[in-house]
Amino acid sequence: MTINLTYIIIAFVSSLLFSLIGTPFIVKICNKHKLYDQPNGRKIHKEDIPRLGGTLFMPSMGLGVTIAMLMMYGRGKELEVSISALVMCVGAILIYLVGILDDLKGLKASHKFIIQCIAALGFPLCNLMINNLHGLFGIYELPLWISYLLTVFVILLIVNAMNLIDGIDGLASGFSIIILGALVYFYYNLNSILFCLISISLTGALTAFFIYNFFGAVGKYKIFMGDSGSLFLGYVISYLTIKYQMPHEAVGVPYPEEAFLISFTLVFIPCIDVIRVALQRKIQGRNIFDADKTHIHHMIMDMGFGMHSTLAIIICLFSCFCLINWGLCTVGITITYIFIIDVLLYSLIAGCIGWLKK
Repeated sequence: MTINLTYIIIAFVSSLLFSLIGTPFIVKICNKHKLYDQPNGRKIHKEDIPRLGGTLFMPSMGLGVTIAMLMMYGRGKELEVSISALVMCVGAILIYLVGILDDLKGLKASHKFIIQCIAALGFPLCNLMINNLHGLFGIYELPLWISYLLTVFVILLIVNAMNLIDGIDGLASGFSIIILGALVYFYYNLNSILFCLISISLTGALTAFFIYNFFGAVGKYKIFMGDSGSLFLGYVISYLTIKYQMPHEAVGVPYPEEAFLISFTLVFIPCIDVIRVALQRKIQGRNIFDADKTHIHHMIMDMGFGMHSTLAIIICLFSCFCLINWGLCTVGITITYIFIIDVLLYSLIAGCIGWLKK
């Protein structure tokens, strides 16, 4: 069945409206029970802010997908759902609940990490994995055990990267809206109905959240997504990007040769920044899990930019990497050289920002 643009719009609008209507109620609950993200030495905000905005991501996404699916398949047509999609749902619910518990009660980082590992293991166990590097450093097919380890590592990296970039207004949600918007386009071209609807429905929820998070102070509905939002967001994005780089079952739709590069490019900025910060801490003899203000958004703000300007700079940086990788791919540059260029360019930019902020 070919997906109609009407259903994509319906999924987006349904999710958007649910989140727009639901967020003020979440804010009131947070105010009533004092469920705030409180300021401290490493946070940007200076006042208590409600922190449960991300609790609406999963129900909003689920509502958008369900309504669109019922309209598409409501006339007796059978819907086929892959095992990987079901496993993703179970893992996403687990991550979502852990995030809520952390926002409400606070969990040890080690406990959260263990549960993230359990949720990530579901991917390779149902044959959803990174099993081919498509020529990166001359590597193609990977042994099964390496595929398992690499897949789990990448999932954990993306999940925690999305969690850690959630440091200024609109950054995690703005980043994710762009990533998911791109995935809507790519999955639409592949006629992958379910994944297209998942992407657009979560985009709708994030768009509503972005409005409250970025402009909410005007209407007294300022809210943060919290771990329930950022961890869930990272998990879904990791699933969608890993799924996209694998061969697809859609009949008559060829596998895009650039699929691996597209998935890599979409998550490059948040992931490379986490790796840079971890390496920097290791070199300094510190624990890589120590909390500090050395992420890219912190460094840009230390140069004197405000939150909105910092967001614009990082989004522009992300867009530039997308355009550079597209251009390099178009002229036939191999993925190995694109990867090296990206890492060197980002290292140079981060180094210059670090020098200028001093």
